[in-house]
Amino acid sequence: MTSTTPLLQVRDLRVRVGERTVLQSVSLDVPAGALVVLMGANGSGKSTLGMALAGHPSYQVQDGQALLDGQDLLQLPAHERARAGLFVSFQSPPDVPGVKNNLFIRTALNAVHEARGQQPLDAFDFLASAKQAAQELGLPQAMLGRPVNEGFSGGERKRNELLQLALLQPRLALLDEIDSGMDVDGVRAVVTLVQKLREQGTAFIVVSHYLHLIEQLQPDTVLRLDQGRIAETGDVELARRIARTGFARQPATAEA
Repeated sequence: MTSTTPLLQVRDLRVRVGERTVLQSVSLDVPAGALVVLMGANGSGKSTLGMALAGHPSYQVQDGQALLDGQDLLQLPAHERARAGLFVSFQSPPDVPGVKNNLFIRTALNAVHEARGQQPLDAFDFLASAKQAAQELGLPQAMLGRPVNEGFSGGERKRNELLQLALLQPRLALLDEIDSGMDVDGVRAVVTLVQKLREQGTAFIVVSHYLHLIEQLQPDTVLRLDQGRIAETGDVELARRIARTGFARQPATAEA
């Protein structure tokens, strides 16, 4: 690998969900530290891309390639993709009854540390860093001792995803509507964390329709997904145009 090679390379990815081929052919590059915003109407394939990269068994890759720092993601089981540095947030984070939040995150973090050749964190050191990160994200520290997402509000679930992101510090993060259910302070926490991790080299693909968030994130690239293909590539001006006119297909771009 050279410094000019993108961290993530996706080529002609085709993904089937049930009886429907949702992604027809998607190709994109994401350099280290870059931020790509992915927009598109409901059903265009935004979440499908994230779930396919993460290795969700309901999303069947029919063709194509996805490389993370030269490593073939599609040949790895889901947990090995995470150990390789991939983080995918849920659009609707589920409950994990009976599993305490702090144990869940610490186990995941130590698995990543092992993959990186780093020493595991003991419970004391982990709790100190988790409490600090929770405070910075506006997540009550009491949430650390509760079962994962059980009884959490929508905004608290999203902040809990941010807590995992802050502690895991992945190489590539795909955030699926991370702003959904967030208040103003929550959106500010998203922007602050993303900027901090980008400075450390983490690359991002952010699915969002919230123009205010997109403008604050200052993306390198904005992509419009349409019927399972990337129909347009632009910058923040593309996001602004979509905010004004919606996702109605334009004759000038329908061939893209």
